[in-house]
Amino acid sequence: MKKVLLFTFLLLSVYSYSQMNKEQRIDSLFTAMNQNNEFNGVVLFAEDGNIIFKKAYGYANFETNEPLSTESIFDLASVSKQFTAMGIVILNEQRKLEIQDPISKYLPSLKFYPTITIENLLTHTSGLPDYMELMSENWDHSKIATNNDVIEMMALKKPDLLFEPDSKYEYSNTGYLLLASIIEKASGMSYEDFLSKHIFQPLEMNATVVHRPRYAPKKITNMTKGHVNGTEGDPVIIDSYGTDQVAYFLDGIVGDGMVNSTVDDLYKWDRALYTDKLVSPRNKDKIFTPHVLSNGKLTNYGYGWQLRDHEKYGKTIGHSGAWAGYLTYIERHVDKNKTFIFLQNTSLMTTGNPVLNSRKILYNEPIEIIKFVKKEYTLDELKSYTGVYKNAAIAMDITIAIDGNQLTGQATGQGAFPLDSYEDHKFKFDPAGITIIFSDDKNSFKIKQGSNITLFTKS
Repeated sequence: MKKVLLFTFLLLSVYSYSQMNKEQRIDSLFTAMNQNNEFNGVVLFAEDGNIIFKKAYGYANFETNEPLSTESIFDLASVSKQFTAMGIVILNEQRKLEIQDPISKYLPSLKFYPTITIENLLTHTSGLPDYMELMSENWDHSKIATNNDVIEMMALKKPDLLFEPDSKYEYSNTGYLLLASIIEKASGMSYEDFLSKHIFQPLEMNATVVHRPRYAPKKITNMTKGHVNGTEGDPVIIDSYGTDQVAYFLDGIVGDGMVNSTVDDLYKWDRALYTDKLVSPRNKDKIFTPHVLSNGKLTNYGYGWQLRDHEKYGKTIGHSGAWAGYLTYIERHVDKNKTFIFLQNTSLMTTGNPVLNSRKILYNEPIEIIKFVKKEYTLDELKSYTGVYKNAAIAMDITIAIDGNQLTGQATGQGAFPLDSYEDHKFKFDPAGITIIFSDDKNSFKIKQGSNITLFTKS
């Protein structure tokens, strides 16, 4: 019945969207998603410096049925990276570091990486492998690791670079962990205190805090709990799975995550980025300029932000986050002065992140419905889809392979799942609500789960 309700809503959006104002369309979208277990969180939409819609949907804690409010606080996960990047730029303005400094100047135990610079860390061009695999394989899972523990492990194991620094782009949480440690070394302050003094307090982001709930628990009013799928598919607090999980034994690490905030505080942050309150116009431009590799190729990442130029929407600046039962997203359309923010405390098989539909509503466009017609592909046709696909903002690959006469998909660290085939390069795995739509050249695909649509590109 719930799926029928959602389909009915989408039809309404396509054929009668002009009869509803933006606020009604936004509320209808997120109400339907909440009823279908696709969204549990708080949203904020703004245009021309004014909040046009803000609302909470669902629960802060499913065990106690405590409802969310618009003041609820969420772990921002990788959305934290933009604050780490700003911290580095502030230190550059204070002449306490240079963006082109080698990281070994501040982290001498990593002197065997002599050519990696601070800018390489900021722009995901260092070649460093992600630390999570290193720690998962070599760290005592009964203990909570900190930044120093990871750096010591790197110094001990000396992991090989994936590529020569600045020759390629590959998203790396390791870089932002190291940036947080560089902030501490260059400033003489803790990462938490530095961000609070130089960003959160000046912008009156009074609900925003660096919080490591397992390593250094604090009592925080309005703090939510992160939820994942339980054995029966229902939301359960992630800590119910015990200590043998990355959310526990990597909880002491900052820089790539661990900033916690509200939609209102993130909107204050958004507005401040239109001004020169934190850094000079020149340095702010660097943050929002795509990095150019040593071979002259342009990336779509600046300092802590993904950057796009859209034909209809102009320059878009955003970032997503996913960690410990939280899914977060902020997107800023700076040419049009529009912003939307989603903060969720569920990360379920059904959870969605309706970025494309939110854009369409903001620009008074209809929401599209995808049609599916079954099709059998030849083996050669199926082979053309195979390969490893990546997304710049997600530390995860999806491998498309063939099993018999059927495509399969497999995300990093997960089991493979079969994909049913349809016309126009469409494939589905119905048990998890996954749809994959390939581009005509087979070099990329969009994966849809719930209302979340994410682009992956063949590596």
